[in-house]
Amino acid sequence: MIGVTKLLTDSNHFGDTLRYAHGSQGQKNGAVAGHGPVVAWNVSRTCNLHCIHCYSDSDEIEYPGELTTAEAKKFIDDLADFNVPVLLLSGGEPLMRPDIFELVEYARSKGIRTTFSTNGTLITPEVAAKIKSLEVGYVGISLDGIGENNDRFRGKEGAFEDALAGIRNCLAIGQRVGLRFTINRHNLNDMENIFRVIEEEKIPRVCFYHLVYSGRGGAMMAEDITHEESRKAMDLIMEKVLEFEAKGIDCEILTVDNHCDIVYLYLKMKDRFPEKAEYIWKLMQINGGNRTGIAFSNVDSQGNVHPDQFTQNHTFGNVKERPFGEIWTDTSKNEILAGLKDRKPLLKGRCAKCQWLNVCNGNFRARAEAVTGDFWESDPACYLTDEEIGIK
Repeated sequence: MIGVTKLLTDSNHFGDTLRYAHGSQGQKNGAVAGHGPVVAWNVSRTCNLHCIHCYSDSDEIEYPGELTTAEAKKFIDDLADFNVPVLLLSGGEPLMRPDIFELVEYARSKGIRTTFSTNGTLITPEVAAKIKSLEVGYVGISLDGIGENNDRFRGKEGAFEDALAGIRNCLAIGQRVGLRFTINRHNLNDMENIFRVIEEEKIPRVCFYHLVYSGRGGAMMAEDITHEESRKAMDLIMEKVLEFEAKGIDCEILTVDNHCDIVYLYLKMKDRFPEKAEYIWKLMQINGGNRTGIAFSNVDSQGNVHPDQFTQNHTFGNVKERPFGEIWTDTSKNEILAGLKDRKPLLKGRCAKCQWLNVCNGNFRARAEAVTGDFWESDPACYLTDEEIGIK
């Protein structure tokens, strides 16, 4: 994640303590010294929507082999033993798992901060109150357009209004909530309207995701935006951060899944606001870029451990068979896991030659593999020019 608001305004939010902590440098198995990675757990693959970009290819059916309640609690025990700081509960749709609140309470009892990644359509006032009572740190709700555009993307009429109601139900009781928006050809022109919704509804956080070609999203390569459009989208995001600051609007804005964003932001600020650029440069060196396989992990609904939720074609082990921490630190059984811990010598193409490698760390491997078939090739979504990355 790139904390654009943090970088441009020097504000402080919870995730900044992990993203820009000095203890993160040189880590191989966790977010900061003494901690394991942030873990995104697909608690269930079942979902009440059918989104065209779904990385887990979810549907409204039951999937066999998912962790039982007892297995899930044992998994949470393992995470606590490995000192995992945050457990992100995702899906499918996590709120469709019958024992989800029991598991949230159990994670809380073990000292693990929980967050939700949800489509928001099931968050009634009663559900919002339950989430709040369990001290869930954050609820991220997906909106990928306005009105009918979002509904087409989500595969269900009324999904926009239901998700917006979920956001309002959280806001009404003081539950921390925000938007998740995946930028693509279908919704690029809705970004201005999303910012309008954020301002009108007083939504305190938004994450703009770059499209990753995984699951059903693998069929959307041709529907991704161009490099020039990526730059314009980033320009808009930066302008809105500065505009919101000037208006006194408290909203944390981040981008996700494309680490060239921070280089682009730095280069733009270097021309316009040199003092901001100097601050950004310090933080981007601390962050170190993409740390999939180090500071971030994914465990799917059946207990398989992956580098991240978009790279479920690579499995390192299963938590039903071995503790998570043991799987995450054992590089003897999987070349991809071993490579991710120290990837720079393995990278190819533009990534290998890039002058910003130390602050980007090779960007996103899932896109590189999806397009080229080679896990270590350069990320095709990097929109920096050859001149900008130091290739003549």
